[in-house]
Amino acid sequence: MKVRHLIAITTLAVLFSAGAAIAEDGVAWDSLGEEQQKVLGQFADRWNEIDPARQERLSMGADRWVKMSPVQRDAAQQRFSQWRELSGDRRELIRERYKIYRDLPAAEQERIRQNHRKFRNLRQDRRKMLREKFHRMSPEQRKRIRDRMTDRRPKPSARDRR
Repeated sequence: MKVRHLIAITTLAVLFSAGAAIAEDGVAWDSLGEEQQKVLGQFADRWNEIDPARQERLSMGADRWVKMSPVQRDAAQQRFSQWRELSGDRRELIRERYKIYRDLPAAEQERIRQNHRKFRNLRQDRRKMLREKFHRMSPEQRKRIRDRMTDRRPKPSARDRR
């Protein structure tokens, strides 16, 4: 049993040190596949000047891109175009909200995804009506709605309030 623990700890230590080396040294341009290099071609001349963590993200993104179907690539390009059209303030707000979401427990993330799916599955006119209703609310009313959505404690029933 102790030998297994020692092997596991050693393996983890090697993996973590390898990960740290990648993060510190970055990704060598020559280590990228031919397809990844095509995708990242605009960075070729200045690849060694890019922050190692960004190199890692770019190489992983290029790898995902290479593995996408043409339909998936079109959808990704469309989302990216929409992202670029957003104002800097709007993009920053989205980044902040994503960080908050990412730090939530898995169960809470799943609840949010389910609510989003329910909303998306509503008829378009119903979604529009809910959006308009939300936008007509005062900031205080919107805050109460958001707080209610994040507070999952059981609401008191009419019988409990008597």
